[in-house]
Amino acid sequence: MVEPAQAETRCGFVALIGAPNVGKSTLVNALVGAKVSIVTPKVQTTRTLIRGITVAGPAQLIFVDTPGIFAPRRRLDRAMVSTAWGSAQDADLVALLIDAKKGIKDDDEAILDRIGDIRPNKVLVLNKVDLADKPALLTLTKTLNERAGFAATFMISARTGDGVADLKSWFAAHVPAGPWLYPEDQMSVAPLRQLAAEITREKLYLRLHQELPYQSTVETEVWKELKDGSVRIEQTIYVERESQRKIVLGKGGQAIRAIGVAARADIAAAIEQPAHLFLHVKVREGWGDDPERYREMGLEFPKE
Repeated sequence: MVEPAQAETRCGFVALIGAPNVGKSTLVNALVGAKVSIVTPKVQTTRTLIRGITVAGPAQLIFVDTPGIFAPRRRLDRAMVSTAWGSAQDADLVALLIDAKKGIKDDDEAILDRIGDIRPNKVLVLNKVDLADKPALLTLTKTLNERAGFAATFMISARTGDGVADLKSWFAAHVPAGPWLYPEDQMSVAPLRQLAAEITREKLYLRLHQELPYQSTVETEVWKELKDGSVRIEQTIYVERESQRKIVLGKGGQAIRAIGVAARADIAAAIEQPAHLFLHVKVREGWGDDPERYREMGLEFPKE
């Protein structure tokens, strides 16, 4: 397929914002048609701005999967919430996701109080409508539009894909006219090292989300292309205490092996080449207060 003539093309950034666990990452993956953002049941899984890219007719859409917005308590919380609001201000279009089953909760209320400051090009996306009571959806839609005056409302299920195509078409029609910013076949602007680290962090949370505290991070330390076309990847999982390191390792190393097997399979699929993954677990006390760690995650370090 040849890119359409420049005069016909459209291109823009679409920021997806909302409270934790409303389905932003799942929706980004559904819109792009590939896994570019990690998904776990643990709140605040997304820390950085994961950008997924897709083409819809003559339009190229760059989706920004932001961290969930909530009342921050720690320095890392403040950095993520600040990043989310910053991306909303900078985007061409903004989509507010609301969990249709849960309705308006405290975190949603706080977002609604502030979203009026964003330019009028914002849409309401009610997600998980397959789990919601239909009459309640109409009431919820009316209440939310009275609060913020959205340009359009969409009812979708990011998990099943229902309604996602219509939402994507609306975005394609409303991003600004202009040339595409990325090659047609590119699906993410995250470096492969970062994407691989995010995949491992997802597997870490999926296996240990009830036992492992939030303070853990993954860094890709070695990425070596081998002569046989495969890649050797060495990653370090950093935790804050020795007790957490033992949880990640598991009895007889069972947990770390299972995490590695699951992560290697997804990484190989994402980079479309065989991967050899080696995981290490280290204690790094107070990493949540280290400005260097924030820079590596693409976050601005809060002063206080």
